[in-house]
Amino acid sequence: MFADNTLTPKEAIRLCALGTLAQAGEPIRYSQLASEIRHFTSRITGPSLDIMGTSIELLKYEGLVQAVEGVGMEDDAKLSLTDKGIQAFQTLLTSKIRAQGSDVNKLITTLKLRFLHMLESNIQKQQMDMLIESVDGELARLDDLKASHENDAGYLKNWLDHDIKQLESHLAWLENLRSEIT
Repeated sequence: MFADNTLTPKEAIRLCALGTLAQAGEPIRYSQLASEIRHFTSRITGPSLDIMGTSIELLKYEGLVQAVEGVGMEDDAKLSLTDKGIQAFQTLLTSKIRAQGSDVNKLITTLKLRFLHMLESNIQKQQMDMLIESVDGELARLDDLKASHENDAGYLKNWLDHDIKQLESHLAWLENLRSEIT
């Protein structure tokens, strides 16, 4: 993790892998897990070697997953989470999100929403509060930029208005989801 307790790109992939195994509730073949990770992350961030650098073998080596049938990639082993893997998944899922918008932040937010239901409701609400706070910060940043360039010529103001409307809609959606969590 970064010093501010936010996920690195590799940890986002780790969250995807561990969450996919946790959500399945049963062992998954090595090839299927690799395929699901690649499919999900590339639909959010686009194909990226920086993001896809995490090896499932490393998860095995660290004791986060174990082969319950077969050995590894070469024989398409069936993998399951270990207790240590479940703890790591919960730690990654409840990490902070960086203030600035980026493809990695979008991936982390999407992963949090994908696996949020697997947490206790009080922790779900805390995570929603964190997501809401993150969007509030983005709105404040864009509002400040817009105010600083209010009299500029060109299309910056229009673009910022567009982004602000999207963030306001996103914020309303998050607040609605938070109120639905029981």
